[in-house]
Amino acid sequence: MNARASGEHNTREYAFSSHDFECVKKLIYARAGIALAENRQEMVYTRLSRRLRATGSRGFGEYLERLEGDDRDAEWESFVNALTTNLTSFFREAHHFPILAEHVKKRQPGQTMKLWCSAASTGEEPYSMAMTMVEAFDSLKPPVRILATDIDTEVLAVAREGVYSLDRLESMSPERIRRFFLKGKNGTAGYARVRQELRDLITFKPLNLLDPKYPMRGSFDAIFCRNIMIYFDKPTQHRILQKFVPLLDRDGLLFMGHSEVFQHASDLIKLIDRTVYKLVVK
Repeated sequence: MNARASGEHNTREYAFSSHDFECVKKLIYARAGIALAENRQEMVYTRLSRRLRATGSRGFGEYLERLEGDDRDAEWESFVNALTTNLTSFFREAHHFPILAEHVKKRQPGQTMKLWCSAASTGEEPYSMAMTMVEAFDSLKPPVRILATDIDTEVLAVAREGVYSLDRLESMSPERIRRFFLKGKNGTAGYARVRQELRDLITFKPLNLLDPKYPMRGSFDAIFCRNIMIYFDKPTQHRILQKFVPLLDRDGLLFMGHSEVFQHASDLIKLIDRTVYKLVVK
């Protein structure tokens, strides 16, 4: 270790050993399936030291013993929330949304389309899906229901509110902003709220993708699971995809992130377009 790194560690509020980091890695993997890389040690310290202060823990050893000692401890939720990375934006990986629009237009008369956003984060992705549906059907009340889930309860609360700073909307056209957002005034200047009609299309619920059973039933016409699988190892990815299979319609689409490859799951899904998959029909 160089002198600079040693000095930085000496200024830490809490001691944080390699053993503590390995313990954190074990706990978050078991709880949420997240495989932390070795280079995430500083991130883990920064985020969890806030939890130590909030809980009055005297050190990482005491804090982690508390978690390991009681699987029902409410602090587990805050622990997972602290270590969950939520990077998102409106119409991220924009090539997916025209594909989704064309897919839902094939519905049968009277059919309500069911979509699932499985890593909703702060809401930009499910709201982008909702805007796409409004545009596809040219109606603020399209025949669509969207389920949006995330393991992080704090970001879900943000998503439910549907309020964003104006700089978060910069990737969208002025026309979309006018159509789908209400800009704040006076005390809320600089912010905008998603229109109620879009919020009515979405149900936000907490969900850990590692849960043995999912509470919802299929069949979904499309599932978005983008840029979350990169945090799981391949066996965990395969287990999650196995749980997606009975929930996805026979002709449904599975949208994945640009950096995710699933050759190890070729028994379950097949690539049909750029990071878009369908079920392997057996």
